[in-house]
Amino acid sequence: MTGIAVIATMVAGCAEAGRTAPPVSGATRAGETSASADAAAPADTAAATPGSPEFPEASVPAAASATTEVAGVEGVLASMSVEEKVGQLFMPVLYGPSADTASGENQARFGVDTPAKMIARYRPGGVILFPWAGNVKSVRQVVALTNGLQKASPEIPLLIGTDQENGKVSRLAPLVTPLPGASVIGATRDLSLARRAAEVTGTELRALGVNLDFAPVADVNLNPRNPVIGPRAYGSDPKKVAPMVAAAVQGFHDAGIGATAKHFPGHGDTGVDSHTGLPVIGHSRSQWNRLDAPPFAAAIGKDVDAIMSAHVVMPKLDPSGDPATLSKPILTGLLREKLGFDGVVSTDALDMAGVRKKYGDGEVAVRAIQAGVDLLLMPPDYREAHRALLAAVASGKISKARLDQSVRRLLTLKAARGLLDRAPVADPAEAERVLRSAEHLKVARLIASRAR
Repeated sequence: MTGIAVIATMVAGCAEAGRTAPPVSGATRAGETSASADAAAPADTAAATPGSPEFPEASVPAAASATTEVAGVEGVLASMSVEEKVGQLFMPVLYGPSADTASGENQARFGVDTPAKMIARYRPGGVILFPWAGNVKSVRQVVALTNGLQKASPEIPLLIGTDQENGKVSRLAPLVTPLPGASVIGATRDLSLARRAAEVTGTELRALGVNLDFAPVADVNLNPRNPVIGPRAYGSDPKKVAPMVAAAVQGFHDAGIGATAKHFPGHGDTGVDSHTGLPVIGHSRSQWNRLDAPPFAAAIGKDVDAIMSAHVVMPKLDPSGDPATLSKPILTGLLREKLGFDGVVSTDALDMAGVRKKYGDGEVAVRAIQAGVDLLLMPPDYREAHRALLAAVASGKISKARLDQSVRRLLTLKAARGLLDRAPVADPAEAERVLRSAEHLKVARLIASRAR
């Protein structure tokens, strides 16, 4: 059965990345504020839809033609050294409120003191923002930070990501509109609101200079005792969660930013938090097809930019005992070949306990790429992971063709989001106008009023 047929059949039928990442030398983490909607507005009798006068479509730049995009990607790829290609595979946390802020954390982790110097030395493919890393203080500060990070990477612009799911996981609170989380949106049963919420979030992220959100959560919350997903999921019924996920992906695209469905192959039926342990989920292949796969298939059907792996073991999908992040049968066999996904596969945060049980940090990076990963998120020992990948390519353990596959996918994502030739420059005045605007606050109230 083709990937498209599988998707059609199923639809018919960062874990919170970095939450527990400890600073090396004592940096403190701001409290993770839950987003709360404003007082509920009276419920409308009919759901407004994107494109209506109430919810106009976001104005985004026209995408480049596919032919131009492919030519641009191949031209950039051909010009890159092996070291530059390996750099593209990484998305670390960099410490400080500006690109030029000196930090002992950066010195300890990367051997240089500022984010700009780290980017110049290692040329990573992207950076992820967290309040506990000192990245999030104010609207103007975040805009200056993202602009500064992009300025430090003049040859290939950066993916700048964050976990802005809303609700429980809201990295940019209190700067952004306090939209309800996925479980509240799911309770509305209104796909237009799922799409509009993602569009609002994406529009605000784009105004700040963020171009990739690690959202939506595509897990189905099958276990009421789930300690890590819970209200982050749209619900417990895959037939209802799948269209919500598809609508959210469309909403992020309406806003012109990348979306990431997480956590593949499904983190919904576990009582263990993969930040602190290694969950084992006993779903059979037929159970996985019925319970876990439909939301991911729906996201793929909407051309989701990236899919994040889960640090969970599913022994009936891969008997090796390795977590999905390191599993070729799961990431290549199921995600690539069965579901037909050829976008970017990102790991969940590599500092989480669930992926560090069996292997060292360098070996984890190598095994993840061998399994089918393209983007290595938050490796706890960046320099060790970087050295291990360079050595694996030099020895042929990772072929140059395999390296090119991942870099090509990352460059294609950048091209699709208008980032390949030059990074957009965020405007602080525009960001202050867009964030928490009256229109966006109205959407938050509308969602809260319709949840049932």
